[in-house]
Amino acid sequence: MTVTIVGSQLGDEGKGGVVDVYGDAADVVARYQGGDNAGHTVVHDGEEYKLSLVPSGAVRGKIGVLGNGCVVNPETLFDEIDTLRERGLEPDVRVAERAHVILPYHRALDGIEEEEKEDLAAGTTKRGIGPTYEDKAGRRGVRVGDLLDPDVLRERLEYVVPQKKALAEDVFDKETGDEFDIDHLYETYREYGERLAEENMTVDCGTFLQDRIDDGDTVMLEGAQGTSIDIDHGIYPYVTSSNPTAGGATVGTGLGPGVIGDGEIIGIVKAYLSRVGTGPLPTELGGVEGQTPDYDADEGADADEEELATYIRDEGGEYGTVTGRPRRVGWLDMPMLRHAARASSFTGLAINHIDVLAGLDEVKVGHSYEYEGEELLTMPPTTEKWGRCEATLRSFDGWSEIDWSEVAEEGYEAIPENARTYLEYISDELDAPIYAVGVGPGREETVVVENPYE
Repeated sequence: MTVTIVGSQLGDEGKGGVVDVYGDAADVVARYQGGDNAGHTVVHDGEEYKLSLVPSGAVRGKIGVLGNGCVVNPETLFDEIDTLRERGLEPDVRVAERAHVILPYHRALDGIEEEEKEDLAAGTTKRGIGPTYEDKAGRRGVRVGDLLDPDVLRERLEYVVPQKKALAEDVFDKETGDEFDIDHLYETYREYGERLAEENMTVDCGTFLQDRIDDGDTVMLEGAQGTSIDIDHGIYPYVTSSNPTAGGATVGTGLGPGVIGDGEIIGIVKAYLSRVGTGPLPTELGGVEGQTPDYDADEGADADEEELATYIRDEGGEYGTVTGRPRRVGWLDMPMLRHAARASSFTGLAINHIDVLAGLDEVKVGHSYEYEGEELLTMPPTTEKWGRCEATLRSFDGWSEIDWSEVAEEGYEAIPENARTYLEYISDELDAPIYAVGVGPGREETVVVENPYE
């Protein structure tokens, strides 16, 4: 069977921790989209591991697979594998031969184009993700399988590199170096291909996963980022370049939609909202200079909102794993969650970080939007309309700070009553049961309510 993990908001919902919690019962953990812009932190045996490409389950000794829907930077991949080995782990990572490769010119162009876009910048990590997916769609990409065949690799590079070099030099008037040199790229990536082959890392992803399922193994499918930055279903153009929704799990692995649909699809929810990057955010508290539209740091925002935002950001450690940038924070946005639940057909929910909100007298939720006199219960189809929505807030009594480690040991009923009221409101609105509640960063700091494998 399969269990698919989907971010329901704007990323940073704690997906890696949920994969870690349910990972014991999985034999294989597969990433189905994204690249090394997908920072996630896993705590295992008291050790913290920051990963951006290797699937979370690899920390727990599971087979990790990077599916064909991923874009793979071999340098990052091998750096992470080598670092884990230095820390005493032996990660077993397989890579789909159909996955596309991030090359140095992708990263260079990502940075150049982000500067040129200005107000339309999507808050990219400048890791080359978008340009690689562009080349994939344009049928000029280099795939992992190409690295295994030197003649094909040379042919691909000789076709695409002159185009990229001209784009950088003639369109953007930038100097270029080794990242646009065919010979340098060929030698570097041929060597990556040799290592992939020597370590027997490449697979036909769909066949590999289906064979495992047919043999009775359980497969967990791990999405990166979140629903509202899905390129088709998100707040375009402030989106990633792939599909974090459950539909991306079938496209990005080669498993059929019936296989995914017959399994569990768990929506991961952060108990409040966070975001790195520009664009609207109807439930935002305070603001972040350079990211919040029309925000002036000198003038600031409402003092109480700024205080709340700072509290939540500090308590939740709301700074990007990859970039270190402060995240914008806001109250939970229920229309956003309803949109996510519909798009991915959640069978269950994992709600994280309720401990971060402890100590507040009042916790609010954006229950709906008001748009031109009309109440909207889900997100409008265009980001421009979304930016003109006003959140209609619903208030909940807060809950006290307590010993959350004791709560994790004792179970769901030990969660403060007001927090359970809040959780059950979310469950009722999304018509999906609560499978887990995160009350801290560690695997042992999760209240497991339901086992998706039973």
